[in-house]
Amino acid sequence: MPLYALTLEYDGTPFVGWQRQGSGLSIQQVLEEAGAALDGGVMPLAIAAGRTDAGVHAEGQVAQLALQREMAPERLREALNFHMKPHPLVVVRAALAPASWNARFSAVQRGYRYRILNRRARPALEAGRVWHVPAPLDAAAMHAAAQGLLGRHDFSAYRAAACQAKTPVRTLGRLDVMRQGEEVLILAEARSFLHHQIRNLAGTLLEVGLGKRGVEWPRRVLESQDRSKAGQTAPPEGLTFLFVRYGEEIGWL
Repeated sequence: MPLYALTLEYDGTPFVGWQRQGSGLSIQQVLEEAGAALDGGVMPLAIAAGRTDAGVHAEGQVAQLALQREMAPERLREALNFHMKPHPLVVVRAALAPASWNARFSAVQRGYRYRILNRRARPALEAGRVWHVPAPLDAAAMHAAAQGLLGRHDFSAYRAAACQAKTPVRTLGRLDVMRQGEEVLILAEARSFLHHQIRNLAGTLLEVGLGKRGVEWPRRVLESQDRSKAGQTAPPEGLTFLFVRYGEEIGWL
């Protein structure tokens, strides 16, 4: 049974998230149903590198899909995209993968971007893709605060209550904050993240950007391991899953 690696792009607005839910349409469901249409009605299992929440977008999500028949990757991409219309979900790239490869567990690095629209006027063209914060933000202070969170730590203070990870310990390799015109961008990279970790970090750094908290405060929150001491959970629409990296042996992705 051939295994395919798929790079996905999607607008998370109309979905309940990646994973199938009891109600509502999920990205996983749309992809699996498209796969079934190519595989004689047999429903394949789609596994993603990261289970994005409702409203979270992706530019470079990676998923695996096993079918009973082999297809040229380019043909598979086109066929899946045809069957996934009109949903805002497309396969950007497809490739045959080694049988031992796993979209989730073979990943060595994941990258996300969080976008804050920092101006008085609400968004029109970017509605549903940014967090609108009208009060001025000090991006430099946010970046300085973020640097104190890098490295391997217990991130319990930035973890969702419903997080199912076995351990709250993660190694945060990058957490940069920068201003680009009217936007403040947060770029985060790690091997893996806890549930809501990036959104909780964004909500906490916002307090620093607004001048309500000092640059050292997010680090003190981290050391407290107490979620109640951190900032709000930033809304999902500002978050985009940018990329997944795999080991050198996975040269096709």
